[in-house]
Amino acid sequence: MKITDTKLQGIKLIEPTVHRDHRGFFMESYNERALREAGITCTFIQDNHSLSREAGVIRGLHYQLHPMAQSKLVRVISGAIYDVVVDIRRGSPTFGQWEGFILSAGNFRQLFVPQGFAHGFCTLVPDCEVLYKVDAYYSAEHDRGIAWDDPALGINWPVSQPVLSAKDANHPRLSSAKINFQYEG
Repeated sequence: MKITDTKLQGIKLIEPTVHRDHRGFFMESYNERALREAGITCTFIQDNHSLSREAGVIRGLHYQLHPMAQSKLVRVISGAIYDVVVDIRRGSPTFGQWEGFILSAGNFRQLFVPQGFAHGFCTLVPDCEVLYKVDAYYSAEHDRGIAWDDPALGINWPVSQPVLSAKDANHPRLSSAKINFQYEG
């Protein structure tokens, strides 16, 4: 398992070792020891699974406030997505900056998104299935989001007219979003 730091502190790209032969493949999709050695020490307590039928679906940008903030370990089991994270830790040298990654069933990549980051993705093909582990339960009271098209963020999404839920279409811009994360250096 190869685990790489990215330009945003705490975000990690994970590339499992995939063993292929004439039958197909085998891989460890999760290895707690390897993740802990890479500094990922949260305890995952829930798995989530989403299906997006169309290409161009954007889900996000989502986060939960403290004390129900969530870290996520994201992977794609069918299709491909453009996965985006935004630093929302006040005082962070990269506050408001974003980074995007292609995750697909074919490249087996996973993305670790710690608390203090908004997360979202855009489906690149139809019938995308995304699995992600979280370290806190869903809480409607703490559930928040940021506008996918916030001009201050300038995210280069692969679509200009995405398919959105009513909720995701109405998130506020980062400048007016409720955020209770502080950068801890």
